[in-house]
Amino acid sequence: MEKINLGIVASEFNYDITYPMIELAKEHARFLGADVIRIIKVPGVFDAPLAVKKLMQMADIDCAVVLGAVIEGQTEHDEIVAQHASRKIADLSLDYGKPVGLGISGPGMSRLEAHQRVEYAKRAVEAAVKMCRVLGDSEETQPGSAGDSDTSSVFKDFMEMG
Repeated sequence: MEKINLGIVASEFNYDITYPMIELAKEHARFLGADVIRIIKVPGVFDAPLAVKKLMQMADIDCAVVLGAVIEGQTEHDEIVAQHASRKIADLSLDYGKPVGLGISGPGMSRLEAHQRVEYAKRAVEAAVKMCRVLGDSEETQPGSAGDSDTSSVFKDFMEMG
């Protein structure tokens, strides 16, 4: 697969946490040989799915990462936000056939715990880039191509691990 183009959607809410997440995500993408070509900042995690949808529609985006921190409050609002956003983000990934790494920490965590989980950004980038490579490899070895079986070797390896 050629160079992977990555888009980032980051929440501005709790920006003292998400700003270092953005910087870590960009650094790790470079380390993995991926290019961050778009960064969209949204007001909060709940707003992320619409921006993810816009990224998924772009032909030059191979995968995306969503970054945010959902901190526990006085109500169950944090659980609702994280659950609905993550579900819609997963649906968009499936709808568009492009990986989306989930770098949203929370719900149910304190501000201190959120600061300690800034590294979730790195994990999200790693997952998105790896999935791009896995899916790219599987396209190159689809059934019907020379000497290939019903399932690509990437997926056979995965199935054998489980």
